[in-house]
Amino acid sequence: MPDSKLYLPVIGAREWLCLPDLGVRRIKAKIDTGAQNACLHASKVEEFERNRRTYVRFNIHFKQHFRKTFVRAEAELLEYRVVRSSNGHTTRRPVIVTHVEVLGKSWPVEVTLADRSTMSCRMLLGRESIRGRFLVDVDRALIGGTLTPTNSSRSSRSTEASGTASDTKKKRLSGTDDSQRPTKTGTGKRKASRRKSDGDSTAATE
Repeated sequence: MPDSKLYLPVIGAREWLCLPDLGVRRIKAKIDTGAQNACLHASKVEEFERNRRTYVRFNIHFKQHFRKTFVRAEAELLEYRVVRSSNGHTTRRPVIVTHVEVLGKSWPVEVTLADRSTMSCRMLLGRESIRGRFLVDVDRALIGGTLTPTNSSRSSRSTEASGTASDTKKKRLSGTDDSQRPTKTGTGKRKASRRKSDGDSTAATE
């Protein structure tokens, strides 16, 4: 009998995901089989009660390096879990269950909420999150593409680009194209920031 794992779709070491329950259309995740479960970067986590059930409200910073860009979300609290990182540091994290969408598949995943501001990706998917669903090719990334939100947005950009190219061609023919004239540009310094690798990627309980 052929191994059923041979027919599983392949996922890269990093992929764009969608979290529909939390209002996040696109977030980059690291696919790490060295970690056990999933983890999401969240801040300002607040616990509250509703209809005799416990929930958590939190900010999701889905764009890397953009602290002021976030989605305020809430989900029912499953439990609190102690997670040990690869350097031996332990933290007590809230755990929620939410749907993940990637490569045309959607399924519920247990996710811990933690500060991942120093990590290379805002989310991490561990082996239990993808078990029986995907095979991981660590030499590839973004197999699912960039998750363009809507076709209309892509068409709008294409139309605008086409119009700009047409106008530029007309200017060149008439000799009024200023874009070909030399211009002076200033120089500026850009601050470089180093991002740490996922320190908890080998945690036995994550």
